[in-house]
This record gives sequence, C-alpha cells and structure tokens, in this order.
Amino acid sequence: MKWNQFRLKTTTEAEDIVSGMLMDVGIQGVQIEDRVPLTKEDKEQMFVDILPDIPEDDGTAYLTFYLGEEEDAGTILGQVRRGLEDMRSYLDVGECIIEESQTEDVDWVNNWKQYFHQFTIDDILVIPSWEEVEEKDSGRMVIHIDPGTAFGTGMHETTQLCIRQLRKYVGPDTEILDVGCGSGILGMLALKFGARYAVGTDLDPCAIDATHENMEANGISREQYEVMIGNIIDDREVQDKAGYDRYDIVAANILADVLVPLTPVICSHLKPGGIYITSGIIEEKEAVVVEAVKASGLAVLEVTHQGEWVSVTAQKKQEN
Repeated sequence: MKWNQFRLKTTTEAEDIVSGMLMDVGIQGVQIEDRVPLTKEDKEQMFVDILPDIPEDDGTAYLTFYLGEEEDAGTILGQVRRGLEDMRSYLDVGECIIEESQTEDVDWVNNWKQYFHQFTIDDILVIPSWEEVEEKDSGRMVIHIDPGTAFGTGMHETTQLCIRQLRKYVGPDTEILDVGCGSGILGMLALKFGARYAVGTDLDPCAIDATHENMEANGISREQYEVMIGNIIDDREVQDKAGYDRYDIVAANILADVLVPLTPVICSHLKPGGIYITSGIIEEKEAVVVEAVKASGLAVLEVTHQGEWVSVTAQKKQEN
C-alpha cells in the first residue's frame, strides 16, 4: 500500500494549534520538525550528553501527515486549508504551503530489527528474540533483550561500564535499585549475577513495558524485579515506594546533569556500606560527578573509562 504524504509549512508559534486542528479533521498522526532549542527538561529526559549542532531557530515549522489511498485527500485538504485561513485572524500561521508526495507502506515498528544483532560483553551474550544462540556461544551467560523504544541494549559503552561494575559488587543477597532502567538490562543482569531482588524506575512508560517484556523473555518474575514509573529525584511517592536504607547497590546510567541532583537523594535509599554505580558521563563531566558524589558524603571507590565515557563507583559510609 502507498500513502500520500503531505508536508505543511507553518510557524513554530502555530505548530501546536495547527497540529490540534489536523487531529480535529481526522488526521491520526503528525510529525513536527522545527529548530526550537531543547529545554533543560528535554535534555534531562534524553539519553545523550553530546547534542548535535542544531541551526538557529528561524521560526519555521514543518508538519508532516499521511493519508491512505482510500481516503478522500481532496476533502480533507479542503478542511485543512479552511482551518488555516480561520486561524490567520488571530495567529501567524506562516505560508501554509502544502507539499504532496507518495511513500511506500513500511513496517516502521519492526524495520529497525535488521540493524540489531546478537553481540557479546565479555562472556555475556546479548541476543534479541528473533535470533538463535549458536553452538559456539553455548557456554556464555545469555540475556535476551528486545529494546523496542527503550534505551539499553548493552551495546553502548555507558551500559557496559555499569555491567562490569555490577559484576564486581553483586552478591547473593544483593538488592539493587536501577534508576532510569530503560530496557531493564542492568537489573536483569544483576539477578543473573546472583542478586536477590531488583527494583527499576524510569520516567518513560515505554521503558516499563520494555522491561516487563524482557523480563518475560528471560524467565524473570515480577516477584524478583519490580519496575515503577516516576522521577525519584523529586517524587515523594516514588521515593517512599522504593524504600529507604534498603539497597546494597544503586545503579544510575543517566546524564551527568541528572546525576548531580540525583546523588544526594540516592544516599537515603542506600544501606550503610552500599555501592553507588554511575555512568552516562562524558569525560568533560567527570569532575562534576565526582564532586557531587563527595559532596553527598559518599567515598569514591573507582573511576573507570571506556572510550569517551566514564563510570564513577562510590560507597556510602558504614555506621559506627
């Protein structure tokens, strides 16, 4: 099936209202392109610390939407144009030029699978559900990961740094909290390393779904691994649910700018003597995170590197 693609040129000021109007006339989804700078909150919820150079905002936005061949494009476009004209009396909607083209029907949800294949982290085999374990890998520890829309396949250096640190510190009675759990890979591997119980938190609902799916693929029950949505930095309900003075290990593979406010909060969740494993830190931010760790009363045990990324491992002081 082919789709008719329409790209509407408008303004950043009007993009939200125009998107709403498109939805009102029956258009199911709208892709927005603009050059509006990311807010601090946007950056905190992204999984990168090195952002691409984005051209200066020129006030222009492009809204792309699709109509099936069976849909009456002429009637729908007429409604769109009338809606835009009505808005002109109170809003700068820009040129409102609509470019039309055709595109093939693509399974976008599954198409990315061709780019993700099994790989190893030391003696661990990370494998998606659509591939088989080969005989040569039969002796490896195996973890099944289908990342979907959540971060954390184990392929990124920051995740590998955390995994290697977890392996050093996980014991048979370990309870671990993974802040920003993504696909759930750290909590699941901690359980495979011998941990007793894992808890994961994340801001993204997709991460909760992905973690549950990956748990099922690895035979991990919800009695072993609990995941919850919310921001543990400032959400008291999440803090209370996670529990205080409880965890032998807290892992946080997040941006340095998030680790700074997170670290003093995490201290109350760690047991005395508990281990705090951080990553997601570019080399330029290493000193910032180390200082935040020390300022929270934690003792730095190790700083490890892989590529341009850094992991800082620290320990909460034992009670006298």
